[in-house]
Amino acid sequence: MITTEKLYARVSWRLLPFLFLCYVVAYLDRVNVGFAKLQMQVDLQFSDTVYGLGAGIFFVGYFLCEVPSNLLMLRVGARRWIARIMASWGLLSAAMLFTTSPLSFYVMRFLLGVAEAGFFPGVIMYLTYWYPAQRRARIVAIFMSGVAVAGVVGGPLSGWIMSHFAGRGGLAGWQWLFLLEGLPAVALGVLTLALLDDGIDDANWLDDEEKALLKHELARDGAPRAQWGLRHVFGSSRVWILALVYFLLVMGLYGVGFWLPQLIRNSGVQDVLDIGLLTAIPYGIAALAMILVARHSDRTGERRWHVALAAFIGAAALMASTHYANNPVLALAALSVATAGILSTFPVFWSIPTAMLGGSAAAAGIAMINSLGNLAGFVSPYLVGAIKDATHSTANGMLLIAASLAAGGALVLLCVGRKGEML
Repeated sequence: MITTEKLYARVSWRLLPFLFLCYVVAYLDRVNVGFAKLQMQVDLQFSDTVYGLGAGIFFVGYFLCEVPSNLLMLRVGARRWIARIMASWGLLSAAMLFTTSPLSFYVMRFLLGVAEAGFFPGVIMYLTYWYPAQRRARIVAIFMSGVAVAGVVGGPLSGWIMSHFAGRGGLAGWQWLFLLEGLPAVALGVLTLALLDDGIDDANWLDDEEKALLKHELARDGAPRAQWGLRHVFGSSRVWILALVYFLLVMGLYGVGFWLPQLIRNSGVQDVLDIGLLTAIPYGIAALAMILVARHSDRTGERRWHVALAAFIGAAALMASTHYANNPVLALAALSVATAGILSTFPVFWSIPTAMLGGSAAAAGIAMINSLGNLAGFVSPYLVGAIKDATHSTANGMLLIAASLAAGGALVLLCVGRKGEML
């Protein structure tokens, strides 16, 4: 007879490596524009404000289509819908190589956001089909560590592509970057149809006893999972508060994600391959930190302080990075701590709404929180770019990002209980 732990280990080995790989590719396609900036800004004569607006306008399309996408996944099924999302965003990401002007940059980034909308909240909701609340933070941490691994792998890979392929076939290095990092998403979209199941009942690799055990574990979560209609979701103060918290935390994520290569260059490192290699360090440290924090949160059942302290540490380290901006070693150390703190907030944060919502409420609520929160992905790079153009320094922009993180941590302490319940 299979034990619960062995069964969940089997489920995890079946689902998580593939979903993790998909998220690595997704996040890499979302933020590789930060590396492309090092060359395309000169080639296309973009100002920092144009770059920041183009980087951020992705999230306008993302915001507009997030909730509809997640609700469609309920009707179509996770397997087919996630496959559609991945194939379409891969093609559009590769098509970024045709960017020639600010307008084409804005349009392609907007369409990329439309295409990718629904992937992250869809996977978060998909994981609730398999894992009960007490296991969820560590599972989400493994999935979300794809962000960190995208930084570890993506930095050196992006730097190598841009330096090695520059000029080949009449394409610039940044054009090869978009092409070679976009096409894997298309291949993964096709594989999704073969490797994912819509839920426990569709998993032919599980026998009836194993399916019953998984359903029993999910049933232990009980009544707190709200089954509201959409009107109640959009009118819920709890959902809006969580969306605001997420917005403030995401300000930090994309403040680092879109500007980390530039921050490293500002410290005195100029070669794009060296910059790519150095960006792997903060993300490598963050990958370990976020899994350790999430495991400790699941083990203790404590949510509030795990999110808040990680946000405060990220804010303090980001402030420190501005003080040591001209020292590559100290700046990189501060950015490593900042990245670890910022990324460690997210897996624990997502254990809060997924325990609170169920059914169509989960589909709409998770997507609403994610879409509203990810508007920070528009605000953050645009503000940092505008501040840099106005002051000729990224320091004030990073201080604004640090303040947002601190505010997010404070709001969690005010509104969320120790176990993740809303006060």
